[in-house]
Amino acid sequence: MSITRPRGFRAVGLAAGIKASGKEDLALVVNDGPRDVAAAVFTTNRVQAAPVLWSRQAVADGRARAVVLNSGGANACTGPEGFQDTHRTAEHLAELLDVAAQDVLVCSTGLIGERLPMEPLLAGVTAATQQLAASEAADASASRAIMTTDSVPKTAQVTTESGVVVGGIAKGAGMLAPQLATMLVVLTTDADVDAEIAQQALREATRTTFDRVDSDACMSTNDTVILLASGASGVTLPAPELAEAVRAVSADLARQLVADAEGASHDVHVVVRYASSEDAALAVAREIARSNLVKAAIFGNDPNWGRIVAAAGCVPESVAPYDVADLSVTVNGVEVCRGGGAHRDRSEVDMTPRETLIEVDLGAGAATADIWTNDLTHDYVEENSAYSS
Repeated sequence: MSITRPRGFRAVGLAAGIKASGKEDLALVVNDGPRDVAAAVFTTNRVQAAPVLWSRQAVADGRARAVVLNSGGANACTGPEGFQDTHRTAEHLAELLDVAAQDVLVCSTGLIGERLPMEPLLAGVTAATQQLAASEAADASASRAIMTTDSVPKTAQVTTESGVVVGGIAKGAGMLAPQLATMLVVLTTDADVDAEIAQQALREATRTTFDRVDSDACMSTNDTVILLASGASGVTLPAPELAEAVRAVSADLARQLVADAEGASHDVHVVVRYASSEDAALAVAREIARSNLVKAAIFGNDPNWGRIVAAAGCVPESVAPYDVADLSVTVNGVEVCRGGGAHRDRSEVDMTPRETLIEVDLGAGAATADIWTNDLTHDYVEENSAYSS
């Protein structure tokens, strides 16, 4: 179990007929309380889907009773009509649950620029409310219903020493970039927490997990991460303990997103150490992770450290000050570059494992940051060239 493992939650996923394939495409997550605390973070893309615009407004008061999610259509760039479709969806579920429409959050994922088929979607919402449950089967169906190009569903949970549970489901396998990553995530907890603490915990968690997943430098219009708290455990955790539990579940899900990246044959962990600041380390790590030359070399099992240092050198000195003469690179445990020049022979590097670890030492301070990415493969190009067909 995952999202219904915390007390006070029910969920379901089913096929509403949004996807032509007939696969599950609609999910509900309902918070039965007694608390109705909610927090969320959204894409910072200037082009934002109607569900993002709606949910951003709805969660502003720190409350929500339910989330309705669909795959098979992003409802992005659909104008006022698309926003009205989102509003209708929220109103319909609210009426069925006897809650306010403003207490229903909406998430969509799929192709941009097309209206959702509202008749089957609303009928699916009605059917879904009749099948809500707290069970492993409910969690599994909900996690499958939000998938698009994902090959597997993604779930996670942790239980704290005090018995509080945090669970989560996620979708995403491409358009993974910071400012969230095309990804939808619903996290649930039975902790008794107020909205401000929940929002702080979520933002800190996403900062070092979902925001550090950078598959292809492409930011979605629909990225949403939601945290719901029911208070059903009756336990109020210290803020740091809650934050760590939320971070742990987020980190697990973020790692699963990378592992399922479209067409990838390597999961790549870029770690930058000894930087002047965390921001400097992050800037260098992200530049390396976004380099198509680096990603293509990894696909070819080539530990081409020259491409890595070239990418690091693209970061302005004002952002990441360091001396090139202090730069070192280690790939899968072999230091191939030291002091800005060749060191051990690259033939010593074993590139066959699924995970590739790139460690960069800037010699400029004590700060560290990391990014997870993946290699650039023929399959990635093929899958994304045919996505709308």
